[in-house]
Amino acid sequence: MTRAFAQSPIDFRSLPPGVKWLMMINAAVFVLRAVVNGGLAPGAFDGLFGLVPQRFLMERWLWQAVTYLFIHSGFFHLLFNIFCLWMFGMPVESQWGTREFLKFYFLCGLGAAAASVALQPYSLSPVVGASGALFGLMAAFAMLYPDAVVYLYFFLPVTARQMAIICGVIELFSAATESGSGIARFAHLGGLVTGYLYIRWWWVLKIRAQAWIKDAAPRMPASPRVRSKAGEGRKAEQLPASMDDVDRILDKIIAEGIDSLSEDEKAVMRRYSERKKH
Repeated sequence: MTRAFAQSPIDFRSLPPGVKWLMMINAAVFVLRAVVNGGLAPGAFDGLFGLVPQRFLMERWLWQAVTYLFIHSGFFHLLFNIFCLWMFGMPVESQWGTREFLKFYFLCGLGAAAASVALQPYSLSPVVGASGALFGLMAAFAMLYPDAVVYLYFFLPVTARQMAIICGVIELFSAATESGSGIARFAHLGGLVTGYLYIRWWWVLKIRAQAWIKDAAPRMPASPRVRSKAGEGRKAEQLPASMDDVDRILDKIIAEGIDSLSEDEKAVMRRYSERKKH
């Protein structure tokens, strides 16, 4: 099933709350950084709130694992990341809701920070920017809308799945060949891998565990429900054949998005939901 995704023009008033607040905080911190660095020694703000692996490990500056996400080295760095936040964040937050979206965003940011610290533990160069978290959002977008058409580098049309793979390969190759470029390639890869693993494994396991617990809990037998339509009685809804059907459909939702379900699969999930209510 081929599906496409289309974005509407940027309208700040219509942005979902998670994306909107992240944009505003990033912009505010950018202004604050310019003011502080202008009055103090250059780089003082980045050294304190950026992710400096050696200070994070040796001096326990643990707040840097979160604060670095809101610091950007220049206006175009900020502008590009805000664009990516709008592009990938809006559809993901619309699918998951603000709470799950923000949890995923910061989880990918922490994964990006962990990769940077683990692979460059003695570095004194600050890692800044939301790119690691945004690579995680890109992975989520590609898994929710794998066939959506996007324009890589604004001119090359590819599917979202292809875009995620291409960007991952580019970052891996660049991390292996570049040194001292000033771009946190390991952070990008860490965010991408964290986002993929969270969706592909942890989220699926969590959903299956919740379904298993609910299925194993003792239930009172429900009385048959009878629906009427146009004066004709209808029998109680048929239960899904087995939990294997539900597990398969949940896997498909995680991998391809809810829009990929057929009418029969949607009917199975509706019957399963009705069973859980009773």
